[in-house]
This record gives sequence, C-alpha cells and structure tokens, in this order.
Amino acid sequence: MGVADWFSAFCTSIRIGTDLRSSIAYRTKRITKQLNMDSRSSSSDTANSFYAGSYGRSTAVPSVSDIDLVYVLPYEVYEQHDKLKGNKQSTLLQAVRNTIRKTYPTSAISGDGQVVAIVFNDGITYEILPAFLNKDGSYTYPDSNNGGSWKVCKPKHELDAFLTRNAECNGNLVELGRMARAWRDYNNVPMSGMLIDTLAYQFIAAWSHRDKSYLYYDYLTRDFFNFLAAQSEAQTYWLAPGSNSYVWRKGKFEYKARQAELRALEAIEHQANNREWSAKQKFREIYGTAFPD
Repeated sequence: MGVADWFSAFCTSIRIGTDLRSSIAYRTKRITKQLNMDSRSSSSDTANSFYAGSYGRSTAVPSVSDIDLVYVLPYEVYEQHDKLKGNKQSTLLQAVRNTIRKTYPTSAISGDGQVVAIVFNDGITYEILPAFLNKDGSYTYPDSNNGGSWKVCKPKHELDAFLTRNAECNGNLVELGRMARAWRDYNNVPMSGMLIDTLAYQFIAAWSHRDKSYLYYDYLTRDFFNFLAAQSEAQTYWLAPGSNSYVWRKGKFEYKARQAELRALEAIEHQANNREWSAKQKFREIYGTAFPD
C-alpha cells in the first residue's frame, strides 16, 4: 500500500454511513411532509425543502451534530405575517414549531432566533430555516432577535458555487472539507465548518494538483495547512463562496495548522525513504485514528 491507498481508505472512513444517511432522510421527509400539509395541503415529503450547511455541501463527517434544512414557505405566508404587529418573526417561527410538533410531539423543539431547532435523542439537531424565495434567487427569513426583522440569505448561491468548484477539481474540494474536519475534531481547533469550507474553496482554486487523485493527498495535506497557517491572525471574517456572507473567526487556528504542515512534511520525508509506518503515524497525528495505521 502507498499514499493513494492510505488516503482512499481514510476518506472512505470519514464519510457518513448508510444508516445515518437513512435516518437523516427519514426525518427530513417527515418534517417536510408536515410542513407541506399545513402550508400547501400537499402530501409531498420532498418538495420545498433542501439541505444547507455542511450536509448540503457534502462535507459533513460521521460526527455531524447539526443538519441545516431550509423550508420554502408560500409567499402569501410572508404577506400574512408581515401585516402583524409586534414580533411577527417570532410569531412565524412559533407557527412553524407548532406544525413540526404534530410530527414530533415528544422531541425538544424551540423556535427562537432564526430557526426552529429539533433535538433528537441520538445527538442530531435539526435547524430548520423557514424562508421565502425572492426573484433573484435569494431567500428572506425571519430573525426574532432584537424585536424582530426580516433578513436575506443566499444558501443556493453558496451551494452552487461550492459544488461547481468541487466538480472542477475532481471531487477534491469535498474530500478536503471532510479531511479538515477530521483534523479539527482530533486537535480541538476552533473553526466552524463554514470557515473550513470557505478556506478550502479559496485554497483549491489555485492548487496546482487540484484535478489529481488520492496519490497527491500527501501534498494536499501539506499545502492546505500551509495555506491555513499563512492566514492573518488579525483577520476576523472571510467571505462565503457564492453569497459573500461574512464567515466569522471562532478562535486562532494558525498555530495548529502550522503544526499539521510540519507533520505532513515529516510524513512525506518518511515516505520518500520507505519508512511507511512512520509516515502513517505522522498523518495520524494530523487526522487521528481514522487514518490507517
């Protein structure tokens, strides 16, 4: 076995398995069907909803705890609520919460801030964003904070930009997003999934081997962590692909990225000198025990 086999096995191990995907799909269909029944008198369990976030970008790993689901309400619902007095956004969120409660009456469901959240007993939390489609493809959504307001987001723009670049890079962008999450989780790095994917998106556009296979993933590891380590610690936000929304820093990650780059350089040197076991141990220091030993 060599580098390509190691990284192929590693990337396979950090994909979400069939059982969890089936569970997520089942819950999504139940939620979508109930929302369609109440808002459109439709029994469809697929129409008018889509995944956003890491699950929508396919960069989620088996440790995923949040599923972001956008549900598109009819525009007349916006018109009805916009005429109300007081915190009309909170009223809308409570109405969506009450609909979902018909399907999950015993689950913990809250409707505060911008989403309706459902906490399941397996540790998965659904965050459902009720939204209204605008003519330019953006979405208006409720924010009940500070007295309530309507805000605009562009989740489809973000998904389209990310998945288009992934297709242009032989699928390597999605794989990199998952690998970086394995590094983050194993090393307790303060980075959101959105920041990981934003920086991976920026990095891979100029990476010279972006269209190559697993054979180049040792270089991918080295070069991506060099890119992360070179970010300015004074920078507080980056712009999300497709939408240019702000993606905020949660903490300093540059030092741990530099450590990962140095481990990758050691691993590459070991591999060049036929010390395969030592090379794999260095990659395990970066990515954790999911990397083959």
